[in-house]
Amino acid sequence: MEGGWPLEGGVLLCLIVSLLLPGRGEAFTINCSGFDQYGVDPAAFQAVFDRKAFRPVINNSIPTHVNISFTLSAILEVNAQLQLLTSFLWMNLMWDNPLISWNPEECISLKRLTVSAENLWIPDIFILESMDVDRAPPGLTAFVNSEGRMKYDRPVRVTSICNLDIFYFPFDQQNCTLTFSSFLYTVDSMLLGMDKEVWEITDTSRNLIQTQGEWELLGINKATPKMLVGSNLYDQITFYVAIRRRPRLYVINLLVPSGFLVVIDALSFYLPAESETRAPFKMTLLLGYNVFLLMMNDLLPASGTPLISVYFALCLSLMVVSLLETIFITYLLHLATTQPPPMPRWLHSLLLYWASPRTCCPTVPQKGNKGLGPTTTHLPGVKEPVELVGKVAGPREAELTGSPESRAQEEQEAQRQPLVDLWMQFSHMMDTLLFRLYLLFMATSVVTVIILWNT
Repeated sequence: MEGGWPLEGGVLLCLIVSLLLPGRGEAFTINCSGFDQYGVDPAAFQAVFDRKAFRPVINNSIPTHVNISFTLSAILEVNAQLQLLTSFLWMNLMWDNPLISWNPEECISLKRLTVSAENLWIPDIFILESMDVDRAPPGLTAFVNSEGRMKYDRPVRVTSICNLDIFYFPFDQQNCTLTFSSFLYTVDSMLLGMDKEVWEITDTSRNLIQTQGEWELLGINKATPKMLVGSNLYDQITFYVAIRRRPRLYVINLLVPSGFLVVIDALSFYLPAESETRAPFKMTLLLGYNVFLLMMNDLLPASGTPLISVYFALCLSLMVVSLLETIFITYLLHLATTQPPPMPRWLHSLLLYWASPRTCCPTVPQKGNKGLGPTTTHLPGVKEPVELVGKVAGPREAELTGSPESRAQEEQEAQRQPLVDLWMQFSHMMDTLLFRLYLLFMATSVVTVIILWNT
C-alpha cells in the first residue's frame, strides 16, 4: 500500500513498543519444566537469550545498577619511557536482570546456575586509560541466581597510561589510575557502584598478586567522578593504584659499586704526593668508573633525569676533580725540585700561619735570602739543610772537593735548598687542604642526595 509502513518497519516498531511498555518483562519468567536432574533445558531461557542485544529492564526509565570490583593479580611491566603500566586484572561485574527469575522450590531446589556470556547482555564497561585491545579469552560464563542477580568475571590484561615520576628512582613510588566507565550508557541508563570495599580489594590483591619482582602494591583508593561529554553525563569509578619499586637490585648493582669506587678514590690521597703512582691510579679508577656506567646504563630509566643520574654525575665529577688536584700537586712538586721561583712574602706568611697559627713575632730575613723572607729554619716542621749546618770548607778541603766551578755549584745548591724545602712544604699543605675540601664536598653532596631520596 502506497504511503504506508513497510512490513519490516512495522515489525521493528512493534518490537520497540514491546520493550518500552512496562510489565512486558513478566512474560519471560522462567518455566521450571525445563529443570530436571540432568540439567536445564536451554529453551527455558530462550526468551531471555533473544533479548541479549537490549538492556534488560522492565521500565526503561529505571537505570541499571552495575557494581564493579577487581583483583590486581600481577604487575607485569612499568615502562618509564612510554609511560605505560601493564597489569593483569580479574574484573568482577554484578547487576540485576529483572527478566530472569524462578522459584527454587519448584525447580528441583536449584538456586544458581551458569550461563554462557555470549547469550546474555553484558555491560560495556571499559578502562579509560587502556591503550590495548581487550584480549579476554572466549567462552566465558556468567553466574545467575533465582532472583536474577548476574555475576560476570573475566580476566583482563591491561596496558594503561600512567604518569610516572622517576626523579626518585630507584626509591620511587607511582600512583596510577584505572577508570571504569561505559561506552554508551549515560547516568540515565546506567549507574556504577561498588560490590566490595576498597580495603577488601587491596587485601585480596596483596594476597593473590603473583609477581614478587620489581614492584609491590602499596594500596588502592577510589573516587567517583562524572564525565561530561557534550550534553551527555557518564558515571565513572576511578581507582588509584599506588605501587612502589623494590630498590634492592639497584642498590646492590648501582649504588654500592659506585660508592666503593668513590671511597677508593678518596683513600688514594694517602699515597705519597711525590709518588709517581697516584695519578695513574686515579686515572685507572676514572676509566673503571666510566666502564661501570656504560655497563649499568640498561638498568637506568631511558627517559627523564632521575636523582640517581645526578648522583652518578656527581661521583664522576668528584673523581675528575681529584685527578685535577693530583695533577696540580704533581706540578708544584716538579716545580719545587727543578726551578723553584722566589716565594712571595704573602704566600710565605700564609704558609707560616698555617704551619704555626700561634706565631706572632715576625722573623728577620738573613743575608743572601732577600727575596725569600723568613728562612725555613723558622718554619715548624722544616729541617735545616745539611749544607748549612756544616762548617765552611777550608783551603785544604777546597782542594779536595774539586775545582772552583764545583764549589760554586755546591754553594748555589746550598742556597737553593731552603727555597726547595719551602715549596715542598707548600705543596704538602695544599695537598692536605684540597683533600679536606674534597671530603667536605663529597660528604655534603652524598648527604644531600640521601635526604632528597628520603623525602
